[in-house]
Amino acid sequence: MSLMSQKLQAVHASIQAAAAAVSRRPDSVALLAVSKTFGADMVLEAIAAGQRAFGENYLQEAVAKMAAVDLTLQAERGSAAETLLEWHFIGPIQSNKTRPIAENFSWVHTVEREKIAQRLSEQRPPHLPPLNICLQVNISGEASKSGMAPDQVLDAARTIIGLPRLALRGLMAIPEPTQDLQKQHAAFRQTRELLQQLQAGLPAHAAQLDTLSMGMSADMAVAIEEGATIVRVGSAIFGQRERTIQS
Repeated sequence: MSLMSQKLQAVHASIQAAAAAVSRRPDSVALLAVSKTFGADMVLEAIAAGQRAFGENYLQEAVAKMAAVDLTLQAERGSAAETLLEWHFIGPIQSNKTRPIAENFSWVHTVEREKIAQRLSEQRPPHLPPLNICLQVNISGEASKSGMAPDQVLDAARTIIGLPRLALRGLMAIPEPTQDLQKQHAAFRQTRELLQQLQAGLPAHAAQLDTLSMGMSADMAVAIEEGATIVRVGSAIFGQRERTIQS
């Protein structure tokens, strides 16, 4: 078994344990491998070990990496990467970068303005499936962090959910880092309750609003206990990052 396989197996075991602790099915939590700043070779190792969903923060790096992965898979397997993989954009979104995001990704977790959703809708190619999006909520109210205030989410969702070529799936949150387990639970619980408010406020779309993207390597177990359906894990899979690539 490769080292990458061992790391992925350990992360999946942690997910299963956290889910079992609150009587959730292990398959109710998806693992998003955050591959930002790591090269195509590391992504290909993870693919060989069975991982299929990858999260990227930096657009230029991501698009180049996706192309390199695609070429390698076509050479090795005779199939394009898009038939095998899900690419999720999880970084800040500037207006001038919405088109390549709409054209290249399956998911976007970081929609924090109606304008960005409108541009993604307009620029999503018609031959692709609807772009899955999550609204990023600044659940801890940090001035330095992106995201909508909790009390803005329902009104924004009412507008965004009607846009063509998009599928509003739920919420994404990055709570303020803390070692206090009670505070961790409180932030993730608040995010879950906010999703429940969306489901109640948009009953015709409640079944589609099924996603809570929350929890990373350090707080994944607490997030799962509070209802996370996607956990974003990077360092536990790929190791510590030594560089930062700008978008």
